[in-house]
Amino acid sequence: MTPLHESAGTGPGDAHFAVLTDREEAAAVARSFSPPGCRTVNHPSGRPWLVGHWKDDEAVVVRARDTALAVIGCCPVEADELRRRAEQLRDLSEVDALARSLPGSFHLVAALDGRIRVQGTASGLRLVFHTEIAGTRVAATRADILADARGLDPDPAELAVRLLWPAPYPLYETSLWPAVTAVPPHEAVVVAADGRTARHTRWWTPPEPVVPLAAAADGVREALQEAVDARTRRGGTVSCDLSGGLDSTSVCFLADRSPARVVAGTWPGRDPADTDLYWAEQAARHLPDVEHVVWDADASPLVYDDLLAIDDVLDEPTIGVMDRSRALHHLPELAARGSRVHLTGIGGDHVAWCSEAYYHRLLRTRPTHALRQLRGFRALWQWPLGGTVRALADTRPYGRWLADAAGRLREPAVPSVATALGWGMAPRVFDWVTTDAERLARRAILDAAATAVPLHPDRGMHADLEQIRSTTRVIRQWDHMAARAGLPLASPFLDDRVIEACLAVRPAERVTPYRYKPVLTAAMSGVVPEACLRRTNKATASMDASNGLRENRGDLLALWEDSRLERLGLVDGAELRRLARRPASPGLSDAILYSTIAAEVWLRGLARSGSRTCTRIP
Repeated sequence: MTPLHESAGTGPGDAHFAVLTDREEAAAVARSFSPPGCRTVNHPSGRPWLVGHWKDDEAVVVRARDTALAVIGCCPVEADELRRRAEQLRDLSEVDALARSLPGSFHLVAALDGRIRVQGTASGLRLVFHTEIAGTRVAATRADILADARGLDPDPAELAVRLLWPAPYPLYETSLWPAVTAVPPHEAVVVAADGRTARHTRWWTPPEPVVPLAAAADGVREALQEAVDARTRRGGTVSCDLSGGLDSTSVCFLADRSPARVVAGTWPGRDPADTDLYWAEQAARHLPDVEHVVWDADASPLVYDDLLAIDDVLDEPTIGVMDRSRALHHLPELAARGSRVHLTGIGGDHVAWCSEAYYHRLLRTRPTHALRQLRGFRALWQWPLGGTVRALADTRPYGRWLADAAGRLREPAVPSVATALGWGMAPRVFDWVTTDAERLARRAILDAAATAVPLHPDRGMHADLEQIRSTTRVIRQWDHMAARAGLPLASPFLDDRVIEACLAVRPAERVTPYRYKPVLTAAMSGVVPEACLRRTNKATASMDASNGLRENRGDLLALWEDSRLERLGLVDGAELRRLARRPASPGLSDAILYSTIAAEVWLRGLARSGSRTCTRIP
């Protein structure tokens, strides 16, 4: 595998690998992916099949006659069970059912009759890419290792898309190198026996959201318990976030049921109005066997801390760099306390709640109920009546909405009600983005709009799936950063089986202005004490963000003094330097700088690693 630069290294839980066909030309290409320290699993012929990095307990590989299966990641399947499945396999299409039955979060690779099939997770937390190298098709779990093997430069047009806030579906799901093809999370790539021909095949479809909450609660709890058990079943010591919110609190109580010893960590907020510590302590009183560690609030890193020092090698820009220091700061201490994996509550907001956009359809199918709920949402979110009516009357198909957005990139942001009840947040570019970058981004949006199909015909389900997949793009990179820091992260809410159980609940019961996270409170009843389920809000850490913007203005100024994006002609460096000197400028507190900072930090990481970098826009 093309090596990451030395300072990046790898860490426990940071599995990444390439998959090769059983052909002579692929065996020759494999040498590009196998420096010292790489692991290799061979085809029966002796040619390399899997080449990369993983721990012993991250991989289950079996063979039965002319079939081979590999599960790499977190999955509690035993080798005997996987071998039985391999023995029953007659066609690669049958792997779909296997993928939909296994708990955890993992890549699934199959080889049969000279063909290979590779998939990640429906959540998008584990991705697959492929490209042709020296006449053979190679798949991998990272786009950059394939690009390096081919000597490719990132495409400035792809970077221009990443400067949008936000980049809409499907634009954020491409790779930065157009010759490297990204496989959509709900699809697998199948490489034919000729070693070159590749096609994508759909293996996952979201459930229809028709199950009553009362009937679904047990299934949600069981899926989340199984996801937590997949990380804790081996015992030892594990750690958990205990923010006091419903998501992390639920994970803590489920982990406490396991054979593992649990250490729970709480970051109190700096804001005196932050009630996280109060709720975390309420939960800890009911967890006598859990070691509760309360960190010093003043020692917590701020948003934007240490941006100049980031040297992680990533295969795409991520807004996760803004919170990198905060996300990783406590991991070494937890590892020192014996933790082998750190469980988070990330994802609960995306699966235990859902988009109000479902009410666009519900208004037409259950008008009386929908109108009552919409009145509540208007009061809760302060939606104006006129804007609400216009949003509900908007029936544009997704492709038309996307094309219309391409012509409004410089306009003010649309009202929040249009985002909440529509297809999503319309993309924008800001004053520091050059007209050349805007032109590239607009062309990409229009090209996508010509053939774009939403993730689901119901704009509510589309919005839910897009939020899950855009979130996992960030968490995927955090997972890499954390593993390198020495303690792998795990996000049980983002396991496919948990997502399916939550998405199956009727939307009118999943999202309501009158109850907070009803799916989670119903599922956790009897597991989490009722006193802990009464919380109806969450902290925003807005003070940490505003303080970080102010206290890191020197680093932000330095970031733009020698901007790689400016060299490429994508941003106006002078405007960014002006903003860095004025961190209280209107709008900056709304994260509008995030996508630009993410792209700049990513380019600097490429330069540090010695990877090829973009050339200026022609």
